[in-house]
Amino acid sequence: MRRAVRGPRLGSGTVTDVKPAKSEQTRTLILETALRLFQERGYDKTTMRVIAREAGVSVGNAYYYFAGKEHLIQGFYDRIGAEHRAAVRHVLDHESDLEKRLAGVLTAWLDVAAPYHEFAAQFFKNAADPESPLSPFSVESESARETAISIHREVLAGAKAKIPGELADILPELMWLSQMGLVLYWVFDRSPERERSRRLAGRGARLTTRGIALARFKALRPLVHEVHELFTDFLPGMAETATARKRS
Repeated sequence: MRRAVRGPRLGSGTVTDVKPAKSEQTRTLILETALRLFQERGYDKTTMRVIAREAGVSVGNAYYYFAGKEHLIQGFYDRIGAEHRAAVRHVLDHESDLEKRLAGVLTAWLDVAAPYHEFAAQFFKNAADPESPLSPFSVESESARETAISIHREVLAGAKAKIPGELADILPELMWLSQMGLVLYWVFDRSPERERSRRLAGRGARLTTRGIALARFKALRPLVHEVHELFTDFLPGMAETATARKRS
């Protein structure tokens, strides 16, 4: 687990933020170096020692910021999440139609992830292991997962469509799971400019919007709950997250 970076020191009544800024620069350098090497050599063949050497830092310094390669991937997840959150601002701030909001969010993810396509294909075999900390469903990925789900909460909250109150908490998670289906397709998509993934994003948004509209009927709401329970009960990480949420 990454140790906390020391805060600014106090001296002679003056606060300086030079060290935190430098620390963040070093962390970013290590992460960017790792991503480049993962693309060039593959995830399995890239060691922390090689990453440290290429970044121009000591091995101990590399481990100071990232406890291992898995934590570097979590850094990658966090970066994608932050870039995605920034990229969706335009559509979420100016559009109220649910289908257009969702399609915009999915398309924005494809835009943000585009530079990492080949890298994603290389490490997918590790991330696909449900027991791996690289899995988007793992406990280790909870922070990145919650960031992504929060975007879908905002998709629903700002839409003019009426959302049943009892489904407001679970629909964002189901929408995120749908997005994970798109991500899986994108990883293996070899069409020019991932055009097929973009078409899937549009059609998926349309289908999801129709499903949410149908969920307004009380007779269909138990089915939505059952689908949600199926995923939270059987996907590693999500089950533990759901349990912790109930306890809190």
